[in-house]
Amino acid sequence: MPHLVMLYTPQLDAEADFPRLCRRLADAMLSVRDEQGAQVFPTGGTRVLAYPAAHYAVADGSGDYGFIYFNVRMAKGRSAAVHKVVGETLAAAVREELAPLLAKRPVGLTLQVDEGHEVFDAKLGNLHPLFAKKT
Repeated sequence: MPHLVMLYTPQLDAEADFPRLCRRLADAMLSVRDEQGAQVFPTGGTRVLAYPAAHYAVADGSGDYGFIYFNVRMAKGRSAAVHKVVGETLAAAVREELAPLLAKRPVGLTLQVDEGHEVFDAKLGNLHPLFAKKT
């Protein structure tokens, strides 16, 4: 954790560079610092995933409207100030990266930041140790 998942209308694949957007958002997440200047999200735990919706309906159906839903889910324990910085940092990256797309067509964008209440959380992979600080 944290995970940022994008769900989008598939006609946008031809007009937006989703691999680039994923990398841009991951880099933005890794740039966020807390009140003490510490990196908020662990490098090995940061994931950004994008999925085209197999089926969708947007607005009244009278146009070829696009939509992208961005959901960031993070573990509990961060301050309200950090939540706000995360949201603002990601919103700025989305606005900048998608400005050319928004200039060409109508696209709805929703970005939400959620804090999890895990009832079970197992991390079973071997990715985190690659980024552990060596002492």
